[in-house]
Amino acid sequence: MTSSATDTLATGRRVIRREADALDILADGLGDSFAQAVDLLIASTGRVIVSGMGKSGHIARKIAATFASTGTPAHFVHPAEASHGDLGMVARGDVLIVLSNSGETPELADILAHAKRFGIPLIGVAGRPGSTLLRQSDAAILLPDAPEACETGIVPTTSTTMTLALGDALAIALMEHRAFTPEHFRMFHPGGKLGARLLKVSDLMHDDPPLVSAETSMRDALLVISRRGFGVVGVTGHDGALVGIITDGDLRRHMDGLLSMTAGQVMTASPKTIGPDALAGEALAAMNDRKITCLLVTDPDGMAATGIVHIHDCLRAGVA
Repeated sequence: MTSSATDTLATGRRVIRREADALDILADGLGDSFAQAVDLLIASTGRVIVSGMGKSGHIARKIAATFASTGTPAHFVHPAEASHGDLGMVARGDVLIVLSNSGETPELADILAHAKRFGIPLIGVAGRPGSTLLRQSDAAILLPDAPEACETGIVPTTSTTMTLALGDALAIALMEHRAFTPEHFRMFHPGGKLGARLLKVSDLMHDDPPLVSAETSMRDALLVISRRGFGVVGVTGHDGALVGIITDGDLRRHMDGLLSMTAGQVMTASPKTIGPDALAGEALAAMNDRKITCLLVTDPDGMAATGIVHIHDCLRAGVA
């Protein structure tokens, strides 16, 4: 390794360790102001408005997105744009989170005055004690005095990392208070890999499964299998409960005299099934494990077949 590469690695490690150390200090220093901020968020009947200028503004956008994706309506308001009409986006019932490392950013003056005028609770996050932002805040969170990651100490690095982590902490505290579940999370993440992982069987299943009674002749059962295109047919008893399934393997095992038999004579009893509320990933795993292509979906009692899910349905939805 060249001396240049060695120096580069040393810089990278120094930066990451310096920011990690700052996060440790931040975690140890959280106090009543953090709890007050969470209480204000819980009490809010409106939205969470997050604002900041410059690098703080970029962090504010991400914090607003995190709140929104975890069930708390939130959006970012640019402080300069707020002074030119966007103050109308901040209303009674909302709670305002304002970020500023110095706590003296001049562009924040109008949005702070607006909060005071309309009694909008203000959570301030700043790195300077006694700053204007913290003095005016209902919950004033002071970032610890930790050095920026650059050697000159002027590039917002450590301070923005701490602010971002603090925003995550607020969002997760609120999320846990509201018992936000993966099912809730899925509603806000319907697309992409994450959405696919949280899909339920009921989201993918076909509601009209191929079914025949146990007394049905195999001639008629074969017609159902061919017409429906799943390659299987469920078999029901007198009470409509699922008692078996006929697959291509069953057909091969009963080739001799197949057409003289009934579905009940050919079926495999007590087939593997799945419930509609199970994750689609569970269905895919079960099909892969048993080397099958379909699963019948049963009602909560596990008796009647209410749907069928095919392995291709899972794969098309991106479940893996």
